[in-house]
Amino acid sequence: MKRPEPSELEKQLAYEFKNQSLLEEALRHSSFVNEHAHHQMRDNERLEFLGDAVLNLVIGHILINHFPDLEEGDLSRMRSNLVNETRVASVARSLDLGFHIQLGKGESLTKGREKNSILANTLEAIIAAAYLDGGYEAAFRLIEKHFSYLFEIDRNVAATYDYKSRIQELLQTRQGEKPVYGVIEETGPDHDKMFRIELSVNDIRTEGYGKSKKHAEQDAARKALDILTANQMKADG
Repeated sequence: MKRPEPSELEKQLAYEFKNQSLLEEALRHSSFVNEHAHHQMRDNERLEFLGDAVLNLVIGHILINHFPDLEEGDLSRMRSNLVNETRVASVARSLDLGFHIQLGKGESLTKGREKNSILANTLEAIIAAAYLDGGYEAAFRLIEKHFSYLFEIDRNVAATYDYKSRIQELLQTRQGEKPVYGVIEETGPDHDKMFRIELSVNDIRTEGYGKSKKHAEQDAARKALDILTANQMKADG
């Protein structure tokens, strides 16, 4: 099978490399290099190492921008979900990346072009190549463009972390039941405040803590939601 010219992949990526050797290295699997050792070529594993770090950084950057009210733990879980091997491989497939990878004969015969690990690792290597070729902005644009549909999918996941909205939805069919939030305490200097918020709804009282009022309210809402859900299960049971 004839390997397409890199320019075809560049069109898919919507990024044109100034240094073509970086793209070529990113597409070179270790199995190919091992079969052509006399050519003294470098495989893509070093780029994969860097690309993994760049991908995590950029996805974290985008999440911070998209979801300003989510706590660190929720952001971490979302990022892990977005950069896992299966998700990254799905982006690679959307780019027909398997067709462009240089594989050894054995790896090619065992359907290496379809393996999640090879696809994901190669895409990470390409991200590193773009980063080295065009800087952070180039890598950011590439990732933002090709991972954007995953963010749309994960908006539903993000909604599960919006505990205030979930309480509202749970109570909207119950007349007279509305959560009330009140600040109990503010501590610490202006640049590092800690808020303690009380949520009350009927006979339920919870307290939440956070670096902002919004975060403290979400914490209180999460605790109240646990109680309301447990009460609902008992009533239904």
